[in-house]
Amino acid sequence: MQLTLSMRRALIAGAAATLLFTGAGGAVAAPAVPAPAAPAAAPAHSPYAALRPLAELSAERLATGDLVAAAKWGTGSPIDDPAREQQVLDAVAEQARQLGADPAATVRIFRDQIEANKIVQRGLHRRWAADPSKAPAERPDLGEVRKEINRINTELVRAIAASAPARSAPSCHPLLTVAGAGVRRARHLDPLHTVALARSLASVCGAAG
Repeated sequence: MQLTLSMRRALIAGAAATLLFTGAGGAVAAPAVPAPAAPAAAPAHSPYAALRPLAELSAERLATGDLVAAAKWGTGSPIDDPAREQQVLDAVAEQARQLGADPAATVRIFRDQIEANKIVQRGLHRRWAADPSKAPAERPDLGEVRKEINRINTELVRAIAASAPARSAPSCHPLLTVAGAGVRRARHLDPLHTVALARSLASVCGAAG
C-alpha cells in the first residue's frame, strides 16, 4: 500500500513522539535502542547546533497554543481558522523568499507548526471541559498573543533558512530527535505538549532549501 504524504508525516510524528516520551512519566514505553546523545558541547556550525533552534522555537510557539486556547475558551470561536492560517503561510513564504530560502519547504514545516498548535488547543479544551476547575480564570488578548506568534514565526523562518544542510543530511532524524528530547526535558513538557512538539517537527528533515 502506498502511503500518502500526510500519512508519512503522521508516522514520523508518531515515531518521534515515542522517542520524546522517554522519561515522560512512563506515558509511553522507552524504545529498545536509545536515541544517540547530543555532544556535550556541539560545535557552533554542527548539524545539531543548526537543528536545536528549530526544536526550541517550535516548543516556544507551542506555548502560545495555551494562550490561544484560553483566549478562545468559552467564546464559541473555532480552533480552526483557515483565513488566519493562510495569512501565516503567506507571510512565512515571503520571509523565506527574502532570505533566499525555499518557500515550499518553509510552508511545509509551518503547516505542521499550525497543526501542532491546534493539538494543544483541542487537548486543553477537552481537559477544561472535563474539569472546569482547571479552566483559565482570565482570557488573554488574542491580538497580543498573535503578535508574539508572529515574532516567533520570524525567528523560526530564519532558523529554517539557516538549517538547510542539516535538514537534508542523513543525520537529521536522530539529531532532531535528540534536540526535541532535550527541549522536552528542559521545558518539562507534559504528554500533550510532547506529542504536539513531535507533530510540529514532522517535516523538518528532508526539506531541502
